[in-house]
Amino acid sequence: MTVTPEKMSVDAGRKRQQRRGEGRAENSVAKNAKRRLTSRGATIAALVIAVFWTLPTLGLFISSFRPAQEVRTTGWWTIFQNPGFTLDNYTTALGAGNSQLDLAGSFINSIAITLPATVIPLMIASMAAYAFAWIDFRGKDILFISVFALQIVPIQMALVPLLLFFSQGEFFGFPSVEPLAAGGYAQVWIAHSMFGLPLAIYLLHNFVSEIPADVIEAARVDGAGHAQIFFRIVLPLNMPAIASIAIFQFIWVWNDLLVALIFADGRVAPMTKLLAELSGARGQDWYLLTAAAFLSIIVPVIVFLSLQRYFVRGLLAGATKG
Repeated sequence: MTVTPEKMSVDAGRKRQQRRGEGRAENSVAKNAKRRLTSRGATIAALVIAVFWTLPTLGLFISSFRPAQEVRTTGWWTIFQNPGFTLDNYTTALGAGNSQLDLAGSFINSIAITLPATVIPLMIASMAAYAFAWIDFRGKDILFISVFALQIVPIQMALVPLLLFFSQGEFFGFPSVEPLAAGGYAQVWIAHSMFGLPLAIYLLHNFVSEIPADVIEAARVDGAGHAQIFFRIVLPLNMPAIASIAIFQFIWVWNDLLVALIFADGRVAPMTKLLAELSGARGQDWYLLTAAAFLSIIVPVIVFLSLQRYFVRGLLAGATKG
């Protein structure tokens, strides 16, 4: 059968029309989905909330660069009438020549506390979630319910047992751990990891359990063990969920004050503790607090913006099929 140029032209035209039809169908589906999920009222309300939510941060940012006299006598919104910028607030807040106001050291302490206190519970929670979802062992359901129930236990109830454990090493018959009570990062890491594990295990279990059983069974048929399945299948597939939980854990630990007041003393004090002390000891110099407070929010904002796409994918994981 010979194919003439006319027939080839007709076939090409049909294919172009088919692609155009498919494109119009996809656009129609996208428009319908957008129309169902959005509304003009919700968009306006979101914009208004965003503006009111951002205004205090904008005022904090502008005030942190204004001279002390201008901050005391005029509002930040008068910046165009009374222009003037200085870095003295940041220089003083970072502790230049002032041993009592060492925000730079507290900034390093916050990073040294937050990074391990985020990574450690996520590592443990990931392995525990896989075990609860895909490994059969006696008492699994009771243990999982117990872990889930730990979420309702207030942090304040665990502070005294933890203090006894760190200081005396006699709680529940554990051996002596007196070095942890001497002042260091270890006790803060342990406390934050313990408080963050129940929620992390519960959330990651929901994601891990949604992996199709055929994928796990195929890996087992090919001879993969639990370690290979976990590192080569479970972790890559659940990276968006892990990133989402990492954002929550990072921001919670970074902004924490209660655990810092109890377990982080002296040379390991984070920024939140120093800011609380400054608000009482140097309340009259609140222009310094604007610079210190703005420095404290830089890292969480950078972390959130850097992992935003993973955060959105983690929230939408399992919401749609196909």
